[in-house]
Amino acid sequence: MSEPLIDMRAWKQFAAVAQELHFGRAAQRLHMTQPPLTQAIAGLEKKLGLRLFDRSQRSVQLTAAGKALLPQVLDLLARAQQLPGQARAAAAGELGRLRLAFVSTVGFGPLPQWVRAFRAALPGVHLELIEATGDVQLDALQRGDIDAGLLLHAPGQAPPALERLRVASEPLVLALPEHHALATGTALDWDALLDEPLVIFPRRIVASLYDAIAALYHAAGHEPRVAQEAIQMQTIVNLVSADLGVAWVPASVRQFQRPGVVYREVPAEAGVPHCETSLVWRDAVPNAPALARWIDFVRAALPVP
Repeated sequence: MSEPLIDMRAWKQFAAVAQELHFGRAAQRLHMTQPPLTQAIAGLEKKLGLRLFDRSQRSVQLTAAGKALLPQVLDLLARAQQLPGQARAAAAGELGRLRLAFVSTVGFGPLPQWVRAFRAALPGVHLELIEATGDVQLDALQRGDIDAGLLLHAPGQAPPALERLRVASEPLVLALPEHHALATGTALDWDALLDEPLVIFPRRIVASLYDAIAALYHAAGHEPRVAQEAIQMQTIVNLVSADLGVAWVPASVRQFQRPGVVYREVPAEAGVPHCETSLVWRDAVPNAPALARWIDFVRAALPVP
């Protein structure tokens, strides 16, 4: 058997009588006359199939059922009163949920500061952070599982069919075992370096950056000797410390100070590629107001070109 449909007006009338314990005062509070209020309460009790008030000529008292119901009704009325403001806040992007994916390297950049400042500015937006590689992010965006992503790619090679805001551009640097012959000294034997075993991410993770690194080797007449693949940049650096090879990593990864690893910059004339980090999102998403707030926030946080 379905429960009776009871509108908010009936609950307001019940609450007024329950708080005043007097039909006359409750009617005055509700800006109505007493007979319609008495009829309304009787109708509510009939719908519920129980008595909410014990009435006598001199007093009105709540029954056990009425006492149990009152706190919940007051909570319902309070929440209903908040709904218009919450709807306006959601439409303005001040309330809701934002699912943001990011690659691990962004954690070495401004992401922690952005998250802290965004949460302070818009505490009503629940920011759900999901660490994921670029390929996983693109699939998740397509399915609608995330609202936006921060991912790596080679310059000018941002994923197509997505809106994009470039948030960082940085060179690749070398990660070398600390006792490696190329880890010290001013001169860098380029041919010797390109013959070294390489620790690198799988091509499917960031195809454009993988191809840019491979092109660096091919331009010098070398073929990359991939010794080990790893998904996360921190793992790549850890494998370098294990002396499995050298690695090309974004310059920001130098903040990850792993014992046994030395980072070296390579002169620009060597043609070492840069990498870019972009915020990407679909053109139209269900959670657009909160996403628009995040995009505007990030754009305002970026250095002026």
